[in-house]
Amino acid sequence: MTTTTMPTIRDEEWRYADFAALETVPEAEVTGWDEIAVAPGEVLARTFVLDGAAPDIQRLRITLGEGARAEIFAVNAASAYARLEIEVTLTPHSHFEFGGVLIGGGDVTREFVTRTIHAEPEATSNQTVRAVHWGTASGNYLGRIDVARHAQKTDAAQDFKGLLLEKGASANAKPELEIFADDVKCAHGATVGQLDEMARYYMASRGVAPDVAEHLLIRAFLADALAALGDEAEQERLFDHALAALEKAA
Repeated sequence: MTTTTMPTIRDEEWRYADFAALETVPEAEVTGWDEIAVAPGEVLARTFVLDGAAPDIQRLRITLGEGARAEIFAVNAASAYARLEIEVTLTPHSHFEFGGVLIGGGDVTREFVTRTIHAEPEATSNQTVRAVHWGTASGNYLGRIDVARHAQKTDAAQDFKGLLLEKGASANAKPELEIFADDVKCAHGATVGQLDEMARYYMASRGVAPDVAEHLLIRAFLADALAALGDEAEQERLFDHALAALEKAA
């Protein structure tokens, strides 16, 4: 009989979580998974908007058949602790694409957690996450890529960038690679900073008002995370949710 226990701060993938908020969430929601098997050659396409006022935990465990794809895009702009966690196992010629935006203020923790398991050869994955926070909010991205010993010709990438609009905000990034194969391409990057002052100065010199310049720069910053979403209407819908959260900072 399998038993599950509630996570603690000693669990690496939960290290930045809001444990006070977790106490208000049913255990089944915290420890359970939505199990999804994608048949060979099929495509799983899902979008998520986390924007609720109560703690929200969503966990997907995806297995991709040969040549299958999973395309997941999300905006986490919740006003209470919210976490989207994805674990995906890839087989030959399958692909995992993830694009995510973490955005908001207050004292809220928002996070994406991914584990990408390249279990067999010649699979690909790409993840792009952008975080914009203000107040004392925190945006977290923990992304782990595991490449099995025989998973040659793996091509995997992660890219996280965090933008802090106020001094009290924070962004935590933990990209992680565990590679046992030798013929692979794996890359990850993580940066956290403030708005480009030179870009703001340039725009001001062209007569762009400071608040408008900031808004435009943040729009451009966020766009990368949703660029791979092929459905333009859905891309615009997610972008609108992200920008609506940004308006609250004005």
